[in-house]
Amino acid sequence: MATLQDIVYSAAINLLSALVFLLAFAILRLQPINDRVYFPKWYLKGIRASPIHSRAIVSKFVNMDLKTYIRFLNWMPAALRMPEPELIDHAGLDSVVYIRIYLMGLKIFVPITLLAFAVLVPVNWTGGTLEQIKDLTFSNIDKLSISNIPPGSKSKLFSLQVLVRNVPPDPDESVTEHVEHFFCVNHPDHYLTHQVVYNANKLANLVAKKKSLQNWLTYHQNKYERNPSSKPTTKTGFWGLWGTRVDAIDYYTAEIGKLSEED
Repeated sequence: MATLQDIVYSAAINLLSALVFLLAFAILRLQPINDRVYFPKWYLKGIRASPIHSRAIVSKFVNMDLKTYIRFLNWMPAALRMPEPELIDHAGLDSVVYIRIYLMGLKIFVPITLLAFAVLVPVNWTGGTLEQIKDLTFSNIDKLSISNIPPGSKSKLFSLQVLVRNVPPDPDESVTEHVEHFFCVNHPDHYLTHQVVYNANKLANLVAKKKSLQNWLTYHQNKYERNPSSKPTTKTGFWGLWGTRVDAIDYYTAEIGKLSEED
């Protein structure tokens, strides 16, 4: 069973490993012998010349300038502030994609982490449910989970929600207006808001079918543009293998129109 101490050890190992890899990268990229590895685009454009051919024997392989080791992370703020087109030209598309993924991860997970430690962790830790259950073995990590909150607690959002299904249709109101009107009249002291959820499987199938028809329409239109003397035709049966032969462009245009009305 994992404990908080195990998490601390794991985090320490990961942070230490990340620091070691960062330092290794920072040191290796400063060495003249690795110049072509880390700056290939500059060599292809002729902006940078190999330092191996213009230095002393030791300096060809090892960077002897101690100041560069002190400023080994100066490139990071500049890379983050650099416009993407300039960064692509400077370091390549893969570097831009990596930075974009990295920044997107920070924008997503930093707020989630702050919210979890500010709200979820205190609420779950103070639940006290696990301690009241006899013959139950648990660790401090389990106290951080939702299982430590008692059933029916107001801390659980689903304890304050009601699922309503099979809402009867009303010719004068939409579903959301009908639900809101019903609860405002019958439960005005307990109703706060609602969210209507639809089964979108049918809509997804219609969208996929419409996309397929649109592809066929584009195909026949391009075919007709290349050879205007021969108008493309198709059969209305399964996969166009049988059925009545009709004008392909008119047929697919009509089918797309029917699906648009169903949407």
